[in-house]
Amino acid sequence: MLEAGVEWNVVTYTALIDGLCDAERMQEAEELFNKMVAAGVVPNLASYNALIHGFVKVKNMERALELLNELKGRGIKPDLLLYGTFIWGLCGVEKIEAAKVVMKEMQEDGIKVNTLFYTTLMDAYFKSGNPTEGLHLLEEMLKFDIDVTVVTFCVLIDGLCKNKLVSKAIDYFGRMSEEFGLQANAAVYTAMIDGLCKENQVDAATSLFEQMAQDGLVPDRTAYTSLMDGNLKQGNVLEALALRDKMDEIGIKLDLLAYTSLVWGLSQCNQLQKARSFLEEMIGEGIVPDEVLCVSVLKKHYELGCVEEAVELQGYLMKHQLLTSDKNNALPDM
Repeated sequence: MLEAGVEWNVVTYTALIDGLCDAERMQEAEELFNKMVAAGVVPNLASYNALIHGFVKVKNMERALELLNELKGRGIKPDLLLYGTFIWGLCGVEKIEAAKVVMKEMQEDGIKVNTLFYTTLMDAYFKSGNPTEGLHLLEEMLKFDIDVTVVTFCVLIDGLCKNKLVSKAIDYFGRMSEEFGLQANAAVYTAMIDGLCKENQVDAATSLFEQMAQDGLVPDRTAYTSLMDGNLKQGNVLEALALRDKMDEIGIKLDLLAYTSLVWGLSQCNQLQKARSFLEEMIGEGIVPDEVLCVSVLKKHYELGCVEEAVELQGYLMKHQLLTSDKNNALPDM
């Protein structure tokens, strides 16, 4: 690069370090960082930002923390971006309390905590199974007049539903528009629909699904899959198949989860021919069903006395290498 007339300065080094970090080539990135220092080029905030972001990306928070302390030792103050990267990384490895400590340090450095930081921490608490702390963060946001956004509500409602607090989620879903003046987006609706279906409140989920369309929002594959799964668990085969037909009509392709819900649900509703048809369609699309699904469908055939069909299906699954010998031996004798 020197021969090409490019000067090796902090900007040049940082750009190269950033590129290596984006490619997760951390050993090379750190070697170049050390080479920069050895050459007498003093790293700046951008240099540390790039390297720390790289280590956060590969979940090496220990090295990221060492670099953060090194940066402070050089008298460089971390900025909003660096603190955000660090807190996001700590939440990603479930070190939420450590993330709160860093957030406190950030405030002590005179950097205002914004919506993104609170929402990131809230998401981490819900995912770790601690909805109480997640809700406490919402109270803090309101107390300190920090904007609560649609994204915040999406995290909140999804987190409450996944922690089986659907009634609370319904309450916040209502408050979102009534109290905060925010319009739910497709992600918020989908989280609520999924939560209701998992609590067997399929009628309420269907009403929300229809309300989405009235609000000009298009349900995605996740929303369709959740409602299809919920209907099948209630034995509503026709409703589930109508949803599948609608997906086909508007060009939404089924994925592994959608096919699994459909095949398993139909077999549990004793709709073996339809379950078999969708299982074959799934395989034909190049989507590989797991062995648990295959065995459950087979066992349902035997359970209902459809031995001939079971034997034929068993051979089909073995031909496609979807049954191991162990699972095959666990099935009834042919």
